[in-house]
Amino acid sequence: MKINRKGSAHWEGGLKDGRGAISTDSKAIDAHPYGFASRFEGVAGTNPEELLGAAHAGCFTMALSLALEQAGFKADAMDTVATVTLEDVDGFTITAIKLDLTATIPGIDDAKFQEISAGAKAGCPVSKLFKAPITLDAKLA
Repeated sequence: MKINRKGSAHWEGGLKDGRGAISTDSKAIDAHPYGFASRFEGVAGTNPEELLGAAHAGCFTMALSLALEQAGFKADAMDTVATVTLEDVDGFTITAIKLDLTATIPGIDDAKFQEISAGAKAGCPVSKLFKAPITLDAKLA
């Protein structure tokens, strides 16, 4: 099976004075503004790194749901935050990604939870995209 999903960006102007809009085919994000200030200066607005973080958190959490199910468990709730670190190291580079997971899963012990979570982190399709190190802090609620 082959699935294609599309995201797009429109940009006008230079780097610092320009502005852009990011969209997805599903219209979940539809011409959402972004620019230099929202990426590098902490001004409100989106940026590619937070979108990558959301995608990674979503993918990892779904992969974990599958892995738990295959091991005979089902989560009551899982919340994941992916922190994507962008640094100027010989040009801007994503240098790290940290996944923070809090989960409520009946009947699982911490050792099994850590094992399954680590496997889901490694097997998540979005994790496989990054060459930056990915760390996981997984906690049972």
